Amino acid sequence: MSELAELTRRLAARQELSSAEVETAAAALAAPGAGDEAKAAFLIALGEKGETAAEIAAFARAFRARAIDPGVEAWAATAIDIVGTGGDLAGGFNISSMVVLTLACAGVPVMKHGNRGITSKCGSADLLSALGVDLEASPEKTRSALATLGYAFFFAPAYHPTFRHISPVRRQLAAQGRRSVFNILGPLINPGRPANVLLGVFAEAWVAKLADVFDLLDTGAGLAAHGVIAPGRGIDELTTTTPNRVRGIGRLRAVEGWWNGSDHGFSLTPFADLEGGDLPTNLTIVDALLAGRGPAGLVDTIVFNTATALWITGRTDSVRAGADQARELLLGGAVRAKIAATREFFNS
Repeated sequence: MSELAELTRRLAARQELSSAEVETAAAALAAPGAGDEAKAAFLIALGEKGETAAEIAAFARAFRARAIDPGVEAWAATAIDIVGTGGDLAGGFNISSMVVLTLACAGVPVMKHGNRGITSKCGSADLLSALGVDLEASPEKTRSALATLGYAFFFAPAYHPTFRHISPVRRQLAAQGRRSVFNILGPLINPGRPANVLLGVFAEAWVAKLADVFDLLDTGAGLAAHGVIAPGRGIDELTTTTPNRVRGIGRLRAVEGWWNGSDHGFSLTPFADLEGGDLPTNLTIVDALLAGRGPAGLVDTIVFNTATALWITGRTDSVRAGADQARELLLGGAVRAKIAATREFFNS
């Protein structure tokens, strides 16, 4: 019996894997020779048992170790990732991408890790590429972007080459309507390893677990959040249009409970304000936002997330304290100028 088959048997018996056993499994999953059938059986058994925070953290460590190192250690201690798990099927606009640009304007180093749309019509990579980011930029160029623009985008397929040996199995499981641990690993394996994170979570039940995972990964500070649209329906974002289940990470781990935008000075608006679409639709929304014609709830949600990130990174002593700065950067021309600078940088 192969090592992966033996681990699959243990999972079927509802036994938790040790860190060493997860490393063994990761090595088999990342190798071309283990066989897609065996890989699928393992991932199904793991999902049916239910991944523990310790197992997920061990997988994150294993695939962080296999990622291409972009060499951005000089920024990591003060940087933040603004990221969602995806998979909420809520049809929301690319909020995190606009938060990245706004935060960069505020002088906060941002390391965004993302991909093209998989469960959505337009992923962060799709939108940022259309706004001028070169997804295939070398690590050297990406480091230069971080120094020059204040943010870097790590395109997941370019930094995780071993995932090509897992992609066929992921597609197979997705066609069966099955989730696997790889559906939640993306936010955990940012190759830049920023010390801070603002994490959107696809389901309320996963907020605390993923916060625990980031704690196990020694994250400096962060917040995990899930917006509840209706019973059984939510979004992997912190929003002003929904109640938000939140859990702090790192030095903010004492934060836990429910946040509403009104607690931080924002008005309640309809969830429809956050709806996005395909790439052309979302680019039209970007133009409207920067012209001051964006939906009020979307503007406020971008400001809310930006202000929260300023608080997470210690730039302000409260979320409310950063809201005016975030709104001025978004609507006052700084973000539009950042997009122009991005195009110029990657075209030079």
